[in-house]
Amino acid sequence: MTTEDRAAAEADWWSTDIIEMSPGVIRYRGYPIEELIGRASFAQMIWLLLRGELPSRDQAELLDIALMAAVDHGPQAPSIAIARMAMTCGVGLNNAMASAVNVLGDVHGGAGEQALGLYQAIAAGMDGGETLETACNAELEGFFATGGRFLPGFGHRFHPVDPRAPRLLEMVDRSAAKGAVTGRFAAIARALETMLEAQKGKRIPLNIDGATAVIYGELGFPAPLARGLFCLSRSVGILAHAWEESQSGLRNKGPLPRERLWRYGGPEKRPVTGLDNS
Repeated sequence: MTTEDRAAAEADWWSTDIIEMSPGVIRYRGYPIEELIGRASFAQMIWLLLRGELPSRDQAELLDIALMAAVDHGPQAPSIAIARMAMTCGVGLNNAMASAVNVLGDVHGGAGEQALGLYQAIAAGMDGGETLETACNAELEGFFATGGRFLPGFGHRFHPVDPRAPRLLEMVDRSAAKGAVTGRFAAIARALETMLEAQKGKRIPLNIDGATAVIYGELGFPAPLARGLFCLSRSVGILAHAWEESQSGLRNKGPLPRERLWRYGGPEKRPVTGLDNS
């Protein structure tokens, strides 16, 4: 291998279209950082790095709205509780944040991705000639036939109506009226909500995950990125709670106050037998 071949192989080891960097040069997707600073918002930079181009003002505004809406839901959320407990163990903010983000999985944090996947499957059915109602019914039947219990993006264990969801759909409607998005995914979510109520005999309204999934669908994001974007959003609340807890002066804070112990369900006290060698 020639010196030139070796240099090319080394350059290709971490080949990327995202950033160009050399002494005195930083360019994201071709845009010099010094020209982006003061012009591009954080949401616009997220879009640029993920999608390759700068978004329109309306697209960036809608993305920013979705990110802003999901920043926090209180210490009862496992990720927030974990961040706060971690801070009392003497770790740094980055450790607490990493611990919290690591539990944003399929059950806590993954519903947005799952909801968007459902919406996109319905959209694909409509592209194949199905009506909105037929496509929604097919996906609902498939979900419950395979053992699904909680339709991702709908219902909330605390809120009879998640106060974030109607406002987010209102923002989508406003954006659709301007022609910035089609409104297709909002229509899909609303149709699912109506059909779910008919099947269950009670209203199970859209929640934050389902509403942000509408926005990410309208903006053309692949479903897996819905979870990544949620992690970015919720990291704001995680940081805030971790910082607040660091100011408390408490140490080794567990999931229960010291005065409250868990319920033990094992055997009653019993003697140790059969272990003596004497």
